[in-house]
Amino acid sequence: MATNLAATAKAKNIEYFLISFVDLLGHLRAKLVPAAAIGEMQKTGAGFAGFAAWLDMTPADSDMFAIPDPDSLIQLPWKPEVGWLAADLWMDGKPVEASPRVVLKRQIEAAAARGYRMKSGVECEYFLLNEEGSAISDERDTQEKPCYDQGALMRRYDVVKEICDAMLGLGWKPYQNDHEDGNGQFEMNWEYDDCLLTADRHVFFKFMTKSIAENHGMRATFMPKPFANLTGNGCHAHVSVWDLAGKKNRFMHKTDEMGLSKFAYKFLGGVVHSADTFAALFIPTINSYKRIDADVTSSGATWSPNAVTYSGNNRTHMIRIPDPGRFELRLMDGAANPYLLQAGVLAAGLDGVVNNRDPGKRLDINMYTDGHKLKRVRKLPANMLDAVRLFDSSEVARAAFGDEFVDSYVKLKMDEWKRFCRSVTPWEREHTLDC
Repeated sequence: MATNLAATAKAKNIEYFLISFVDLLGHLRAKLVPAAAIGEMQKTGAGFAGFAAWLDMTPADSDMFAIPDPDSLIQLPWKPEVGWLAADLWMDGKPVEASPRVVLKRQIEAAAARGYRMKSGVECEYFLLNEEGSAISDERDTQEKPCYDQGALMRRYDVVKEICDAMLGLGWKPYQNDHEDGNGQFEMNWEYDDCLLTADRHVFFKFMTKSIAENHGMRATFMPKPFANLTGNGCHAHVSVWDLAGKKNRFMHKTDEMGLSKFAYKFLGGVVHSADTFAALFIPTINSYKRIDADVTSSGATWSPNAVTYSGNNRTHMIRIPDPGRFELRLMDGAANPYLLQAGVLAAGLDGVVNNRDPGKRLDINMYTDGHKLKRVRKLPANMLDAVRLFDSSEVARAAFGDEFVDSYVKLKMDEWKRFCRSVTPWEREHTLDC
């Protein structure tokens, strides 16, 4: 029986609920609902005009309702009288098929029909900036190789501790926090779980990190490449597939050289097959492509892939196999929609299993120094326009997600590209004003 949110509100002293959804371009939307009204909202949903968000709708469309998932409830650790709820979008009595959480749930259903259950974890990198967002917040954070810098980490102890304490209190099982490879950059890791739960927590983590940073007079950003000379914000995903009971890891194989089963290699083959065509989901913004194949940063490495390759425990490749029974997908960045990230991985992997995709041989070279010598390796898209066109023409995407979602997503991303092209940048004026 579903949790009664009205009763939960009384038991937990919740005064208001945020009924939230993420639109196609990754923006978090919500309505603030008093606890006295949550009972009705749990039945019928909070009403929205879909055109007001990035959902490929018009003002003439019917009301859209966000029906909260009571199992997703999180009390804001910094404001516990408020409860946050992830919601599924409905219109005219049916789920909105082109909405991100529904897209992921459809892939979960497709996997469950075959007896599979994907578990995943994400590594969310972010920068702590000044309030204006113009520079990193710590003027003393200037090391050429700042990764794991204890001094810089401890100068931001109050922020990092508050975020980590919140995750501990929420039962997420965080296990490490560090200063990352860019000056002013940090990462926090928590335990992996079912992919829908991971996606919900990913959404909330970004909201929580930004909110706590604001309370400390800072601005947190997950922007893929906020500074040209510094390492960008990745969002590496760790993936494994289990049986429906969640007891047996279908990727694990004790005698394989890398600890992977034949099933795992097929799943990997699907991810390799669709990596470039799904880049529009995994690295979704114009800025994303300034992280991919970037110039060497001040630390000496971008830590980002530029080609579709996999390897063992080698961080220079798009896919790393650090331990038996799981992959690390290093393509994704901080702008990735948490639901579409998981949906894309699952859809690509299922396609690999169904069609016996072969990932090819692993490569053990240093891609940063020797990758240019490879002649038959697919490059990742050079920009968002190329990525969206590849996604539009992907048979795998249309078979997995349906034309409604693909067409809507492509339409909105092409509109985004056109808006970008209409803008005039300082670089253009600097280089062509006197031509």
